[in-house]
Amino acid sequence: MSNTFIPEITTPLRQKMVKVPEVIQYASGIKVYGKLIKSLVFSTDIAVIRNTNANAVMAVYPFTPQPVITHALMMASDIPVFCGVGGGLTQGKRVVNLALDAEFEGAMAVVVNAPTANDIIKRMRNTIDIPIVVTIVSEHEDIRGRIEAGATILNISGAKKTPKIVRNVKEICPSIPIIATGGPTDESIMETIEAGANAISYTPPTNAEIFSEVMRKYRSEKE
Repeated sequence: MSNTFIPEITTPLRQKMVKVPEVIQYASGIKVYGKLIKSLVFSTDIAVIRNTNANAVMAVYPFTPQPVITHALMMASDIPVFCGVGGGLTQGKRVVNLALDAEFEGAMAVVVNAPTANDIIKRMRNTIDIPIVVTIVSEHEDIRGRIEAGATILNISGAKKTPKIVRNVKEICPSIPIIATGGPTDESIMETIEAGANAISYTPPTNAEIFSEVMRKYRSEKE
């Protein structure tokens, strides 16, 4: 991180934010359409998205993607959205159509799940212009096949094996941009960055967890 002083401006009503770990600033970042992305908050919670200092949103959820959800995220977010369009429960032409809809709504990129077939990625690449982010969960996946099919960015989500998978991917294709989960500590995030991740996805505390903290504070003030 640079030693240059960076002035920070906030207001009384915007002091409470979901801040990503500062160590993420050591990542090189991925420049998409001129915007440098180092941190992505993994959330579909509009309240969190509107109150975070992350560079972008990784909006992926475990249900069948719906255009109305994509629309709501695009309308609410004040930072770029990497939008999930399926590939797990949702397959085939529907994934391609959802990706096209996400592009029309203003998504910076679309994200597909690990089970997505390479032929679907090819069809997406022939249909949309924005980057395609393909999720990788195992070191045994066909990395070259994903890239040849049209993956623009790889999203590595391998739990404790994430740094190892990142290193393997960089050996296969040093130039492919990588987003990766960083884990719960500064040390695990730094290990992932040193392995070759260009950007880190951060899972924030839930609304309930944040509220619990706030309520504890309110109760202590009343005692």
